Amino acid sequence: MSVIFKKTAGLTETDTHYCPGCTHGVAHRLVGEVLEELGLLGDTIGCASVGCSIFSYNYFNVDMIECSHGRAPAVATGIKRTVPGKTVFTYQGDGDLAAIGTAEIVHAAHRGEHITVIFVNNAIYGMTGGQMAPTTLSGQKATTAPTGRNAELSGMPLKMSEMIAEVPGATYVERVSLHHPKYIRKAKKAILRGFTYQLQNRGFSMVELLSTCPTGWGLAPVAALEWLGNNMIPYYPLGVLKAPEEV
Repeated sequence: MSVIFKKTAGLTETDTHYCPGCTHGVAHRLVGEVLEELGLLGDTIGCASVGCSIFSYNYFNVDMIECSHGRAPAVATGIKRTVPGKTVFTYQGDGDLAAIGTAEIVHAAHRGEHITVIFVNNAIYGMTGGQMAPTTLSGQKATTAPTGRNAELSGMPLKMSEMIAEVPGATYVERVSLHHPKYIRKAKKAILRGFTYQLQNRGFSMVELLSTCPTGWGLAPVAALEWLGNNMIPYYPLGVLKAPEEV
């Protein structure tokens, strides 16, 4: 019998711990598939950030390092400059990248570091109890915003991809979604481009993945996928925000 679908060698045999309906697992699969298809599993170093994403070291079948909260881009910078022949990526959530790590990601992009950033945006602090994050939508409820985010008090949600796309040193920035198979296929292509540009020494790349957090959102898995499509995409539109000329 021919095999039509199998587990990627880019992931370990560890059983997932993520909540039912969480799309971190989908993101892991896509990154693992891309690294396997590019033949990079033996030459890649991943930088895991604080948050649900920290556990990615259990799943990616590459060398991984745990980073202090928000500091994954700085760690990735040091690794890439020390061993420039390696493929280096960060795997970060919105609480890590868009809050305590805002300065780190901006300056890594500004310097044009030759790294690939995988940014998982589920609009909430998933690991620590569902608090409001910088990317929490206006009106969206969180444990620290029980009546919903108030823009007058907390400002509007940060659009990180738009901000990074304006940084001169950034080469490639794209926002994709993980809520539907059609969009998941597009997400894989974006991740592939992000790593390919690094292999070409084209500079800093960031792929933002709109993701679900059913537990933090208080929704069933399928309802969370629908909520993402109906609420996150209108505020965080999908597409390429910045890309280099093809070679």
